[in-house]
Amino acid sequence: MNILNFIDLNAPTVIGVAPMFQFTPPDGESAMFLKQMQVGHMAVFAYLVGDPSTGDALVIDPAAGIDDIIALAEKNSLKIRYIVNTHGHVDHISGNTEMKNKTGAKIVIHESDAEMLTSTPAMILRMFGAKRSPAADIIVRDGDVFSVGGISLKILHTPGHSPGSISLFTEGHVFTGDTLFVGGVGRTDLPGGSGRVMARSIQEKLCTLPDETRVLPGHNYGGTPTSTIGREKKYNPFLR
Repeated sequence: MNILNFIDLNAPTVIGVAPMFQFTPPDGESAMFLKQMQVGHMAVFAYLVGDPSTGDALVIDPAAGIDDIIALAEKNSLKIRYIVNTHGHVDHISGNTEMKNKTGAKIVIHESDAEMLTSTPAMILRMFGAKRSPAADIIVRDGDVFSVGGISLKILHTPGHSPGSISLFTEGHVFTGDTLFVGGVGRTDLPGGSGRVMARSIQEKLCTLPDETRVLPGHNYGGTPTSTIGREKKYNPFLR
């Protein structure tokens, strides 16, 4: 269950902004602002999620393009309160320090990957041109509900790519990090990875979501930037 990851160290850092997804919230919940952005050298997808009614927002995996992400938030009258890391690998946490310094946002990660934030080897940091991440401010666990403004995100512990990998579910959308891609799944050959654990995470935590749930992955490795749970169950060769 591996997807080939690659890095081109000569490639420029880029940020591409997809159209805002339209979201009709359940009764009693706020409308959601949602932007998908491709950032950095490894086609990482970062996400800006906010509640327009309160002006509060969070950013998921801000690997690079920090000034652009902040500018996008400010343009839409949003204040970034939290940095949520789907896991502790350097390609997803490399922007933590800059984002926290510029916004004061608190860093959120699963307890099993929290130590990775401050223990990335210096050689790896140099490869990515990254600064070591600050420690986590908030630790989350499976089943926790994390809120920003009136937007609620349920934490789904989906280990396999890393021990503390998480997905985040809100009605109609699931942010899958490096657990589930469009047409693929995350690597399991890195330290702490497990193909068996990954398969269980996908089958028990993701495939049980409604088929119409939009899949928002951690990398732009598929033929399209997003998918749905139903489509992945039908066409993703790793889910058959």
